[in-house]
Amino acid sequence: QVQLVESGGGLVQPGESLRLSCATSGSIFRINAISAMGWYRQAPGKQREWVTTITRDSNTLYADSVKGRFTISKDNVKNTVYLQMNALKPEDTAVYYCSARAGNMYWGQGTQVTVSS
Repeated sequence: QVQLVESGGGLVQPGESLRLSCATSGSIFRINAISAMGWYRQAPGKQREWVTTITRDSNTLYADSVKGRFTISKDNVKNTVYLQMNALKPEDTAVYYCSARAGNMYWGQGTQVTVSS
C-alpha cells in the first residue's frame, strides 16, 4: 500500500503563490514501483480534472490551464512531490489531490486551495 498526505493549501488572493506538498509513505516495494505521480483538482460542482504529472524519470506534463504557472517537482530522498502554483486565479479554486500510480492508483485526502480577493 501507498499512503499520500497533502499539505500546503489555503486562502490566497489572485496573483499570489502557494506550494503544495505530497508526502509518500507505506510499503517500500510499492513506493519503488511508483511510475508516476501527479496532481488533480476538483472544483465545487465539477468533475475531478488532471492538473500535472511527473514520471519516475522526472518528465513532466501539464494541463493547458496551468502551463507556465504551475511547476511539479519531486524529492526522491524525502519521497515527496511538490506543486508550486504561481499567478493563481479564482478559477484555480478547488480541492487538490495528490496521486501515485504503482500498479493501482493511489490518492491523498486532498487539500483545499481557495483563490479569492
